[in-house]
Amino acid sequence: MIHKRVLVNDRVRQPPVHGFSWVDRRFVHDFAPQLSQEAILLYFFLASVSDKHGLSYYRDDSLATRLRMRLADLLEARDELIRHDLLAYESPFTQVLSMPQARRRQQAGLHAMGELFRSASSTQNRDRE
Repeated sequence: MIHKRVLVNDRVRQPPVHGFSWVDRRFVHDFAPQLSQEAILLYFFLASVSDKHGLSYYRDDSLATRLRMRLADLLEARDELIRHDLLAYESPFTQVLSMPQARRRQQAGLHAMGELFRSASSTQNRDRE
């Protein structure tokens, strides 16, 4: 019998505040457009088979067979989800994480917007001189 353990305690997923499924709508709106088809498929599969802590322990070859993916594509899809902070993986466990804090993503976007406005302002001021 496999003894399961949570990989990231402070990121155990909870049902989303809005909506009725285990998949937070932010996944569909904020992440899916940036992900490969294989990563989206893997995420939905893992979300559907994981326990209340988001844990599953499917072997890579079993996942690849069930998802009809080449093993290399499965590994790439998992790495993609890890890079987007959606999964944690420590063999043999995979944990579907709660959605990353929106603030981090928004701050980066606001910072970029601020830089854009400062750049436009300084260019406009130089043009006036």
